[in-house]
Amino acid sequence: MVLFGFFALVLVSIYWINQAVRLFDRLIGDGQSAFVFIEFTALTLPNVIRLVLPVAVFAGSVYVTNRLSSDSELVVMQATGFSPWRLARPVLYYGLIVGLMMTILTHILVPISLGQMKLRENEISRNITAKLLTEGTFLHPADGITFYIRDITLDGALEDVFLSDRRSDNRAMTYTANRAYLINDDGATKLVMVDGMAQSYLRDGNRLFTTHFVDFTYDISDLIGVSDVNVRQIRNSPTWELIREPAAIAAETGESIGRAIEELHYRVNQAFLCVVAALIGFSTLLVGSFSRFGVWRQIVAALVLLVIIKLVEGLVTDAVRANADLWPLVYGPSVAGAMMSVTLLYWAAKPRRRRQPHGKATAA
Repeated sequence: MVLFGFFALVLVSIYWINQAVRLFDRLIGDGQSAFVFIEFTALTLPNVIRLVLPVAVFAGSVYVTNRLSSDSELVVMQATGFSPWRLARPVLYYGLIVGLMMTILTHILVPISLGQMKLRENEISRNITAKLLTEGTFLHPADGITFYIRDITLDGALEDVFLSDRRSDNRAMTYTANRAYLINDDGATKLVMVDGMAQSYLRDGNRLFTTHFVDFTYDISDLIGVSDVNVRQIRNSPTWELIREPAAIAAETGESIGRAIEELHYRVNQAFLCVVAALIGFSTLLVGSFSRFGVWRQIVAALVLLVIIKLVEGLVTDAVRANADLWPLVYGPSVAGAMMSVTLLYWAAKPRRRRQPHGKATAA
């Protein structure tokens, strides 16, 4: 368990830093504060832990078994009468403990964190301040739109505003103003520009019209880019709701019933995969005789078996999503991994005949 914690910490750090860099570029680039960045990185943590647990439990099992083998402790235990089945018992307990952690993650922590993250994304997408009120930067809140503010005063006034609207194929509009204000008018966000000029360029004939104004109101609600974010998704739906009414959740989220059923059994199967990963890492290294070159071949074989299990998982996922009646296939990777472990333990327990020397054997 100590080594499992070490490997889990290393893997979580690698995955988490990778996601944090992308989040930093997206959130800070959109004008969000450092607090929002910390909040989002914390909300991604449960899902990152869920991703690395099977790999960490496998790495811990392989490392401990390799140490036992290199220190000849496995040989001593087997010489005193411990069968491979008896040696695998603590590994099974180890996998069950990690499987319990995975159950808590998949059924409770991950759906809650993903749901909260989707809710915060929806709130941020409606935040006009974060999208447009950024000083000294040319922003592109929508295709064909360029917006610039030189400075924002303490009373909320926008100094030296530039707005270019090139969404129309026939006309390009450019607005400049010495000062502007943002107001909310019946739910619509409007930009009131003071002491400025509007330039209208017609592509047909290459004609340019300029108009000076004292004040001008421009509706920028479309520039905010508010998307209709559906907060409710299959991934952040509670497990008990997936059990009671999968069809209702599938209809609400716009997914198929097979997707809802697959998600439910996928969460259950993740705990079994942790047990299987621990047993495969142990049983594969148990096969084979002692070698002064180590057990690197068995380690490679264990990695290959783990890759095969993940390939099976990917194959059955598409089949279940297409047909909900095939939900037992979700447990196919765990069943295949358990059969591999049992086969390897049986092979390790099978007595090996010694090689006879070459030549004619003499009678005693």
